[in-house]
Amino acid sequence: MRALDIKLLRDFARLWAQALAIALVVAGGVATLILAVGSYRSLDETRAAYYERYRFGDVFATARRAPRALIDEIAAIPGVAAVDARIARLALLDIPDYPEPATGQLISLPQIGEPTLNRLYMRAGRLPEPERSGEVVVNEAFAKAHGFTPGSRFSAILNGRKWELQIVGVALSPEFIYAVGPGDIMPDDRRFAVIWMPEKAIASAYDLDDAFSSVSVKLLYGASEREIIMRLDAVLDRYGGGAAYGRKDQRSHAWVDHELDMLKSMSRTLPPIFLLVSAFLVNLTLSRLVALEREQIGLMKALGYRNAGIVMHYLKFVILIVMSGLVIGGGAGTWLGMYVTNLFGGLFFHFPFLVFARSPDLYVIAAVLSLVAAVIGAFRALSEVVSLPPAVAMQPPAPPRFRRLLPFSSARFVSQPSLMMLRNITRHPVRAAMTTLGMALATAILVVSLFMRDTMEQLIDVTYFLADRQDATVSFVERRPQNVVVQIARLPGVLAAEPYREVSVRIRNGNSERRILISGRPSDADLNRIIDTDLRLVALPEAGLAISSMLARILDVEVGDTVEIDLLDGARRTVSLPVTALVEDYFGIRGMMDAQALARMMREAPAVNSVNVSLDQNMRELFYGAVKTLPVVSGLALQRVSLVNFRELIGIFITTMAGIYTGLAAVIAFGVVYVSARISLSERARELASLRVLGFTRGEVLRILLVELALVTLIALPPGWGIGYGLAWVMKTQLAGELMRVRGTVAHSSYVLASAIVIAAAVLSALVVRRRVYQLDFVSVLKTRD
Repeated sequence: MRALDIKLLRDFARLWAQALAIALVVAGGVATLILAVGSYRSLDETRAAYYERYRFGDVFATARRAPRALIDEIAAIPGVAAVDARIARLALLDIPDYPEPATGQLISLPQIGEPTLNRLYMRAGRLPEPERSGEVVVNEAFAKAHGFTPGSRFSAILNGRKWELQIVGVALSPEFIYAVGPGDIMPDDRRFAVIWMPEKAIASAYDLDDAFSSVSVKLLYGASEREIIMRLDAVLDRYGGGAAYGRKDQRSHAWVDHELDMLKSMSRTLPPIFLLVSAFLVNLTLSRLVALEREQIGLMKALGYRNAGIVMHYLKFVILIVMSGLVIGGGAGTWLGMYVTNLFGGLFFHFPFLVFARSPDLYVIAAVLSLVAAVIGAFRALSEVVSLPPAVAMQPPAPPRFRRLLPFSSARFVSQPSLMMLRNITRHPVRAAMTTLGMALATAILVVSLFMRDTMEQLIDVTYFLADRQDATVSFVERRPQNVVVQIARLPGVLAAEPYREVSVRIRNGNSERRILISGRPSDADLNRIIDTDLRLVALPEAGLAISSMLARILDVEVGDTVEIDLLDGARRTVSLPVTALVEDYFGIRGMMDAQALARMMREAPAVNSVNVSLDQNMRELFYGAVKTLPVVSGLALQRVSLVNFRELIGIFITTMAGIYTGLAAVIAFGVVYVSARISLSERARELASLRVLGFTRGEVLRILLVELALVTLIALPPGWGIGYGLAWVMKTQLAGELMRVRGTVAHSSYVLASAIVIAAAVLSALVVRRRVYQLDFVSVLKTRD
C-alpha cells in the first residue's frame, strides 16, 4: 500500500465522527432521491404492466340505450383495435348490520368468457354462472371493508326492485385502481362497491336486452384519440351518448396520475438541498484538514510528490465519505422506497401486484450527483493545496490580524469571553456565513416538511367547513324535476335542502380545451357555497360563468373574457359565455352558474341531479332508512364520512412523508452543527488550553465555544424560515394539478417546531463537544508547535 493511502486511512479513522456526519447528510440526499424517484418508477411500472396484462381501455363512452348492433360499427372506426360493450348502472345497496346506504357500480359480464377489455384479476372465488341472476363478484376493497367472503350476501335496489345478491368472487380491475363513489372526494370502501354480475340479469332488471349503456375502446398504436372520440360521439349521439373521453379524463387513471406527479415533484425539490449542504460540509472539513496538515503538504512537495498526487490524496478522502453516504443512503432509500410504494399500493391504489424498480441508473445518478456536489465543496480547499509552495507551506501560517470590534466605550459592557467569541466569528466570516447557511437550509427543509401537514389542514377547513357545509348529498339515477327537492325536504331528519345540477361540457379558449362539469345552484345557496381566491363568498350573477382559478390558468382567461362551451348533455350545441368570477376550489376543475341561467342555457325546465341536505344528527338513521326506499336514488354522499376518510388517507400519507423528510432534515441539522463545533474546537484547542492554564474553569472555557454555536444557530433561524417558505411555495406550485391543489400555508407552529428541532440538534451537538472539551489534554495541546 502506498504511503499516501496509509495516511488516508489513518486520517479517515481519526476524523471518523466528522466523516460520518457528512456521510449521513450525503445519505439523506441519496435516500430522498431513491425514495421519491424509485417509488414513482415502481408505481408507474406497476400500473403500466397491470394495464397491459388486463387490457385497460383507451377511450370510454356512455349511452342511455344503444343496440348491440352498433358494436360492429364502432369496431370499424379506423384506429380501433378492440371494443367492449356492456351495461353499467348505479344502484343503492342495503348491507346487513350497516345502517348507512352504500352505492354500487353495477357492471355486466359477458355470457361467455371474459370481458374483451378491463379484465378482472380474481383474488378469490369464481365468476358468476350466466344463468344465476343473484351471483355477483365484488371489488376487493369493498369485500375487505365489510369482511365479505364468497358466500356472503347483501341487497341492492335495481330499477326500483330489491334484489338479494350472493358474492361468489372477489376481484380487482384496472378500471378501478382508485375507486370513488358519486359525490365523494375520497375513496370510501365501506360505502362504494364495484359489482360485476351476469349481463342477462342486469339487462332484465333495467330493460336493456340486446343493448348496452357503456363502451370501452382499445386503440391501435399511433391512432388519433381525438379523431376516434369524435367518431364514437357521432355513432352514439342518437342513442343518448354522454360524450366519449380518453384515459386522462377517466377518474381512476387521473387520480393515479396525480399521486404519481406528487412523488415526482418531491424528487425535484428536496434532494438538491441535501446535496448542497453535503458540499458545504465537505468544504468545511477539507479546508480544516488542509490547514492542519499545512506542514505535511509542504514536506510532501519537498519530497517530490506532485500537486496532482496530493490533490488526488484528498479527493480520495472525499470519495470515501461519499461512498459511505451512498451505502447508507442507498440502503435507506431502497427500504423507504419500498415502504412508500407499499403504502401507496395498499392504501390509495388497488394493484394485484407491486414491483419495486431497483433501476441501476438511479443509483448511478445518485452517486454522480453526490460526488459532484462533494468535489465542488472540496474545490476551494484543493486549490489552496496546489497553490502552496513547499518553503511557504512548511512555515507556520501568518497570525491573524486583530482589529478592535467595538468602540472603547462600548467594549466595557461586553464580557471578555463574548469579545473572544465575536472576534473568532469575524476572523472567519466565510466559514461563519457557510455554517449559518447550512443551518438555515436545515431549518428550511424542516419548514417545508411540516408545510404539507399545514396545507392539508387548511384544505380541510376551506372544503369541509367553509364551502361544502352540507351533511349529505342525495344523487339520482337520472336528472329529476326541481320539485324533487320538496320530496327530499320531507324526509325524516332533513332540516334544509338545496338543489344541485351538473352538466358535462367541453370548455375552450383558443387551442386550450378541457372536459369539465358545470354546476348550477341557487343564487342564495347556503349549504354548498362558492369561495373566491381570497376565501370570500361569491354570489353567482344571473348570467355568465364562474370557473376555478386553476381552470382559468389552463385556459389563460381572466374575468371578463369569453369562453366557448360545447354542451355534451341534451341537445348538442356550442355557446359562448363570459367569465364573471374566479373561485377557489381544491378538487377538480369546474364551472359554476346560477341554476336559472343554466336551465336557460340548456333550454330545459329547471332540473336537478342531486340534492344537498342538512340533517338533524339525532334522526340520522331514520333518514338513511327512508333513502333506501327511494327507487330513484343512486347514491348518498356523507360529508362527515368523507372528512373522516380524507383525514385517514391523506393524514397517513402526509404524516409518513413529513416524518421521513423531517427525520432526514434533523440529520442535516445535527451534521452541520456538529461538524462546525468540532472544527471550531480543533482550531481553538490551543487557545482554550491556554485559558485553562490561566485559571478558567471547564464551564467557562466551554461557554466561550458554545455561545458562538448558539449565536450562529439563532442567526440562522430567520433566513431558514424565509427559505422554507420559498420552498413551500415551490412545492405548492409543483403539487398543483387539475384534480387537487393546495394553498401555500405555513402555520406559525411549524416555524416554532422547525426551530425547536434545529435547537435540539445544536444542544445534542453541544453535549458531544462538551465531552471533548472536558477530555482536552491541555498539556499536550500546548506542546503543539506554532
